[in-house]
Amino acid sequence: MTTEYLLLVVFAAINIITFFVMANDKRKSMAGGNTERTPEGIIFFMAAAGGSLGVYLAMLTFRHKTRKWYFKLGIPLLIIQNTASAYVLWQFVAVN
Repeated sequence: MTTEYLLLVVFAAINIITFFVMANDKRKSMAGGNTERTPEGIIFFMAAAGGSLGVYLAMLTFRHKTRKWYFKLGIPLLIIQNTASAYVLWQFVAVN
C-alpha cells in the first residue's frame, strides 16, 4: 500500500464519518425531545480535520444547518483549507 493510497483512504474515511455524524444529528433534531445532539463545535472540528466535504454534502442532502450563516460561510472556506492542506501534504509525500 503506497502512502498516496493511504492518504486517500484516510481522507475518504474522515468525510464518510462526518457525513454520518451530520445525518445522525439531523435525525436527532427531527426527533425532538431530550435527545443529546452533536455540538456544532464538534462538527466544525471534524470539518477542519479534513471532513469539510462530508459536512457540506450532508448539509445539502439533509438540509441540515443550512440556515446558519457560519455554516454557509465556514464550511466552503474549510473545503478550500482542506484542499490546500491535502495538496501540500500530497506534495510532501511525493517528494519523500
